[in-house]
Amino acid sequence: MAEREPNAPQFMDLTVPEYAYMFGFLQADGHLHRQSRQRGRLTVEITARDIDLLRRFQKLTPYNSSITERTRSTNFSERAHSAIWTLCSLKARTKLNELGLPYGRKSKTIAPPLAEFSRRDYLRGVIDADGSVGYTSKGFPFVSLTTASTAIGTYLCQFAQQLTGAERSMKRNTRDAVYNILYMMEVAQKLAADLYYPGCLSLERKLRAADSLVAWARPASMRNAYTQRRWTEGEDRMLLELNSPKAAAETLARTTQSCSLRLWRLRTGQVPRPSDQ
Repeated sequence: MAEREPNAPQFMDLTVPEYAYMFGFLQADGHLHRQSRQRGRLTVEITARDIDLLRRFQKLTPYNSSITERTRSTNFSERAHSAIWTLCSLKARTKLNELGLPYGRKSKTIAPPLAEFSRRDYLRGVIDADGSVGYTSKGFPFVSLTTASTAIGTYLCQFAQQLTGAERSMKRNTRDAVYNILYMMEVAQKLAADLYYPGCLSLERKLRAADSLVAWARPASMRNAYTQRRWTEGEDRMLLELNSPKAAAETLARTTQSCSLRLWRLRTGQVPRPSDQ
């Protein structure tokens, strides 16, 4: 059994930031394999430049595990150098499985744990495994996540909306049937600053990338980020009285498209009509 520090928290207590992060990463990039007679293993394979993260996982795990390296040909490189962490303990595998890491194929079925957990640390683990942080080719800050799990994608969207106010609609792309969720500019800055806080457990290169986003400032020539303007009851009444999106746009200082959509929603009952008072 691996050495355990005195007063160390229980293995995979997801209220502990390091374990919440670790579990998110394992859900996205780990693989549970089952064999006969209760045998099996957990494996995580990542690029060898990130091997220090596997060493942190090994230190956090009070069961024997190993880290190996290999070089092989892949679709992306003729000589891909990777590091593999392997954990065979039945007790550890059972705990991870109970928390929500399935055996076998899992990309569409993983979901945030039902037990209490540290939200931002868990999401940082998911993004470190299956997301990106940095600058676009045009120099704009971004945070993104690619996932096949509806539950994971929905959870990130809810978390980001509560934190930044930015809404995202989810739709699987036609090529891979996965969700590509993207946040940019000020929203990305705010999200990255919350997820990648000083001293957090993370991939070092992504932590550096997240830290670099704070330096970006919107150019003076760039239009300010869009802020949604809510419709008032008086505007709804005026729109219905005019019964013309074009005329309402001029009167209310809104776009014709906005007025047309609002009028349709009022007529179809998707939003409540203004009271007669």
